[in-house]
Amino acid sequence: MKTISDFPRQISDQQHASIVMSDGVKLSARIWMPVDALDDPVPVILEHLPYRKRDGTVARDELTHPWFAGHGYACIRTDMRGNGESEGQMEDEYTHQEWQDAVDVIEWAAAQPWCNGNVGMMGISWGGFNGLQIAALKPEPLKAVISICSTADRYADDIHYKGGCLLGANFSWASQMLSYSSRPPDRDLVGSDWKHIWLERLENQPFHLIEWLRHQHRDAYWEHGSICEDYGAMDAAVLAIGGWHDGYRNTPAHIIANVKAPAKAIVGPWIHKYPHFAGPQPAIGFLQEAKRWWDRWLKDIDTGVDNDPSYRAWLMDSVAPKKWLPDRPGRWIAEAQWPSPNIADMVLHLNDEGRLTQTAAAVSAIVSSPQHCGQQGGSFFPAHYSDEFPDEQSADDAHSTCFDGDVADDVIDLVGAPHVMLTVSSDRPSGQIAVRLCDLRPDGTSALVTYGVFNLTHHATHAAPSSLAPGEAVSLDFALDQIAYRLPAGHRLRVAISSAYWPFIWPSPDAGVISIHKGSISLPVRALASGDEWSFEEPEAAPPWPHEVLRPAAYAHRIEMDETSGMVTTVIDCDSGENRDSAHGLVSGSWTKERWSIYPDDPLSAKATAEWEQTGGREGTMWRTHVKALMTSDANQFHISARLTAFHNGQRIHERVYEDSIDRA
Repeated sequence: MKTISDFPRQISDQQHASIVMSDGVKLSARIWMPVDALDDPVPVILEHLPYRKRDGTVARDELTHPWFAGHGYACIRTDMRGNGESEGQMEDEYTHQEWQDAVDVIEWAAAQPWCNGNVGMMGISWGGFNGLQIAALKPEPLKAVISICSTADRYADDIHYKGGCLLGANFSWASQMLSYSSRPPDRDLVGSDWKHIWLERLENQPFHLIEWLRHQHRDAYWEHGSICEDYGAMDAAVLAIGGWHDGYRNTPAHIIANVKAPAKAIVGPWIHKYPHFAGPQPAIGFLQEAKRWWDRWLKDIDTGVDNDPSYRAWLMDSVAPKKWLPDRPGRWIAEAQWPSPNIADMVLHLNDEGRLTQTAAAVSAIVSSPQHCGQQGGSFFPAHYSDEFPDEQSADDAHSTCFDGDVADDVIDLVGAPHVMLTVSSDRPSGQIAVRLCDLRPDGTSALVTYGVFNLTHHATHAAPSSLAPGEAVSLDFALDQIAYRLPAGHRLRVAISSAYWPFIWPSPDAGVISIHKGSISLPVRALASGDEWSFEEPEAAPPWPHEVLRPAAYAHRIEMDETSGMVTTVIDCDSGENRDSAHGLVSGSWTKERWSIYPDDPLSAKATAEWEQTGGREGTMWRTHVKALMTSDANQFHISARLTAFHNGQRIHERVYEDSIDRA
């Protein structure tokens, strides 16, 4: 990545601007802009997040926002209410209040004498979500959005539920947010009132998991903020970006297939990071690409983006599976429109011999997986440039019912979302399946291509599921995650079906036996790419965040098996390190430990624990917060608890315990 410090326009950096909301609450914002913006007004790029601009996203902000400001934009990075140096309290994700605050900031910014009246929103993950959501509200100044690693469907394709199955990441994320939002504002910015603000924040801090588990079906709670409910509500131009190694890889294709406003999509081989510094390589010149988008829609400059292909994606080559890949060989492909006429379905059918064939056949197969199947799935959200990728799949394949295709005579390019159709029955009133599409390589390894999961009680609807009648056949029809993958000649495809996928999804209360009576998979096969069909500029960025490393970062993800008891535990130890900002001296650090344990023969033994610690402050005002959370279940209820403890200069000043039991629905 090339560092740029000499920009076309000199910039200013206001570290703590106070913006008053319509209800009088003040949000804190950091604002970068050209120093001559009053004489030559510029558009605004807004990033609206709860992740703390002062010591949370500072590393990526320093790489990004000064670059845009130096090229003629005012970048506003707000902390949502209840976070960082902003007043007020935070209640949940994507609330009406969050949206109203963003609209207030947009209208405030557009009215400033240094703004030309046009605003864009940009963000990854949370900021990618709310950029789309706020665009659907149509605030007049908002003309364009760049949404990275986000979702269009909060129920079906977020961190909470997938295919009607409860994701393990739902617990992880709730624990993380309880920890994230427990931190105090910086004394040097808000003054002597900082501790009062902190205590009030701690007293009002919700444990979001309680609310999320109260909505286990698709209802109005999840429809709120799901732009798929009305894609036509957005008038702003949307550039949707995703990564094949991210948990949110489906949104770019959904956006360009459904949004009527100008929309384009880019998907690279990346994890949950901005694409100018994401891994695996190749990264792209995201800032230059974003500037083309902003220049067109916020400055009315013809940059050619209107004529860009609808869909640009990195078509990944087959590689031996590893828990981390610093680079991913492949090529850039481009489709003028999406869905593409260059992609046709190839249907393969499951048969009784464990094969995938082009001829439909009856199937009589049994799926009965041990509860720890899924250990090789990696992390739901790889974000640490470390051992988080799906590993060699043979161990999970051995716990699954597999159907293998013929050895490919020719190269096959798979681009899109494979579609699975199954007729199944269960001997219990509940059940779930995971379907993995794997690449069987000549070296004997099995590499995960893509996957999907499905709760059998949701076979008719996600809104009103019903118990299964044991032995009664039901039909399933669902998509696996989007992918762009080259299967070389000499390789085979495998469809692996399991009745458990731990810890990706929480186990069904019954360890039943699932019978497959009929099945097929529809594969999106694209005309073969002969080489790169598109190219991007090399990555650029502003100078990196100046800081002193007080404790280095470290990451470990491993599987432990107790040979005496049989318990299997997924262990995640992530130390984000501790740093001191070289410019203003604020210290910040964090670490987390997660443990996911289960007995192979008992779905009700599932247990998840998460421990988070945040540290920071300045000499004389050092603080620490500690979160410890637990989740278990029995046949009828989920049981959750958490303890939040806060310390000031080593003395405990707050402790709160959260406990609840919620009926399984």
